[in-house]
Amino acid sequence: MPFTLATWNINSVRLRAGLVEKLLREEGPDVLCLQECKSPVDKIPADLFSALGYGHMIARGQKGYNGVAILSKLPIEDVGDMDFAGLGHARHVAGRLENGVVIHNFYVPAGGDVPDRAVNEKFGQKLDYLTEMRDWFHGDRPEKAILVGDLNIAPREDDVWSHKQLLKVVSHTPIEVEHLGQAQEAGGWVDVTRADIPEGQLYSWWSYRARDWDAADKGRRLDHVWATADIANAGHGSRILRDVRGWEKPSDHAPVFAEFDL
Repeated sequence: MPFTLATWNINSVRLRAGLVEKLLREEGPDVLCLQECKSPVDKIPADLFSALGYGHMIARGQKGYNGVAILSKLPIEDVGDMDFAGLGHARHVAGRLENGVVIHNFYVPAGGDVPDRAVNEKFGQKLDYLTEMRDWFHGDRPEKAILVGDLNIAPREDDVWSHKQLLKVVSHTPIEVEHLGQAQEAGGWVDVTRADIPEGQLYSWWSYRARDWDAADKGRRLDHVWATADIANAGHGSRILRDVRGWEKPSDHAPVFAEFDL
């Protein structure tokens, strides 16, 4: 069963429902995973998405913060969520397609501005979250699974505009990269995007702070598509829709796509 999957930090699904609609109309992925929905589940405009053919939605939400949702043309079963680091945040939800593939949608904590857990509680929470992800994958090693989302870490040197200048900036510090790598290794996850696009600068996020984000191009690849090794070879067609970052009143993230022949 071939299907196209996309992940997008939408930065408020209600505020940007029109952008979600535009993406669904123009690109038509079979499954769209959204992060930072910033909405209780009952306030997500599910009827709008259903009218476009996305009759299935599983989500976890809260007012004003966090929130994850999976919109699907294909039947999908809610198989739960995890509250890593005990934060009480809506940051994970999982669904199972009829072909048995489990899709995990993650929104890893951003971690604040200072990469030191002694003075920044949020950074410690981020590291603890990643550690508990690692331990979960160790204890219950995933199979036939896809993990997507805003993982808030750009792990490779060519996942950021300047490796040297960002080494002490949250999202690219060595300790974050190490923690993410341990979680990836524990689950046997393959970075599908980089398997498809192994070389070159690649970004999915550009700060709102840049007056001309496109010209400055100081991006980071914070949004990821992973698959377990048993199905990773079925993934292909990876792309990041950079132009979406330039839509009117956009999210600061661009959608990341991949196709799977399963």
